[in-house]
Amino acid sequence: MAKLILVCGPSGSGKTTYSLALSKEIGAIRFSIDPWMQTLFAKDMVSLDYSWMIERVNRCYEQIWDVSEQILSLDGTVLLDLGFTTKEQRDVFSNKANALGINAEIHYLDAPKETRKKRVEKRNTEKDPAVYAFEVTNMMFNFMEPKFEPPCAEELKYGRQINT
Repeated sequence: MAKLILVCGPSGSGKTTYSLALSKEIGAIRFSIDPWMQTLFAKDMVSLDYSWMIERVNRCYEQIWDVSEQILSLDGTVLLDLGFTTKEQRDVFSNKANALGINAEIHYLDAPKETRKKRVEKRNTEKDPAVYAFEVTNMMFNFMEPKFEPPCAEELKYGRQINT
């Protein structure tokens, strides 16, 4: 039976680490937005411009969904580690899944801000290729912090909240 999992959380909450482990555990095909953005657009980014960035994120989302839909049509399991900063972004994928007769599971990861900041600093220093796609500076962390919209209870109906 096809299954779609959307992993969301603020910077440093452990989305990629969690997604890597869960995808192995359940045999899911995992898509992560960071390597896509790094490979396709990092060299073109001249400043931290949210509208420029989100437009490219949305392009990646479209291509990732095209492949995900094929996997789901074969009763596969797809895990999307795409950040999902806003409810609107999560709704796009949840609605696409609903159109296929699938209830998307939202897995919301969270941790205190100071814990998340320390994790980001550690990731920046260690540069473990499994979880490091690019350096997240303090400016970037602080820029994204107020943009994250935690999922409401209705969004978590088929999912879960995980404190990391």
